[in-house]
Amino acid sequence: MKRILINATHEEELRVAMVDGQRLFDLDIDTPSREQKKGNIYKGKITRVEPSLEAVFVDYGAERQGFLPLKEISKSYFKQRDNGEESSGRINVQDVLKVGQELVIQIEKEERGNKGAALTTFISLAGRYLVLMPNSPRAGGISRRIEGDERAELQEALRTLEVPDGMGMIVRTAGVGKQTEELQWDLEYLVQLWTAIDVATKDRHAPFLVYQESNIIIRALRDYLRKDIGEILVDSPEVYQTGYDFMRMVMPHEL
Repeated sequence: MKRILINATHEEELRVAMVDGQRLFDLDIDTPSREQKKGNIYKGKITRVEPSLEAVFVDYGAERQGFLPLKEISKSYFKQRDNGEESSGRINVQDVLKVGQELVIQIEKEERGNKGAALTTFISLAGRYLVLMPNSPRAGGISRRIEGDERAELQEALRTLEVPDGMGMIVRTAGVGKQTEELQWDLEYLVQLWTAIDVATKDRHAPFLVYQESNIIIRALRDYLRKDIGEILVDSPEVYQTGYDFMRMVMPHEL
């Protein structure tokens, strides 16, 4: 029987092992003190609009405010004109965004030195085989690392996937050789995840963390929890609750 074993009793390290009977087939070790924020999703609030930089600064709950360039802001956040039409032509950041405005952002680059994190509103959610871009309908395709016959096979499989309108998708290298059903399962998981994130952002005012991409528990459940996993063993009540809350939000049918 395949199992996921989560060892969280040591503060210095958190270990996740995937075993099949007595055979270890994967091991992931995380150091909490080196926690990364890249990929995390927050609800933030604009604190400053800087026309000279064509950007805004966003309070998302960290000590330093994040830097959000105009080119990384979805037009869905832009103010409409008095006639109800969206702004067109050359866009000035001060005309379409305002201080106090709330938006959902993702960390694109970590804080470095005295610089805050670089942000984007174009969210990307990584699954085991796919990357979903829920508000980037024109983005997507197949990883450039995939070539030749493998690329052609994936292109054929992609034609049968049911991608929701308004969303984009990229196939990761891990998707090579996978059946259409496996890709569709991953896509449905990511759509469910985005739906849960979208709902969560409407419950509270900014700033707050919505989704922690770097959480090793979430990665393990995302990448390894399949029908052939017989059980998950956890030695920490807190970590158990983290995993349980994630599954209840995204994959309640597995509980």
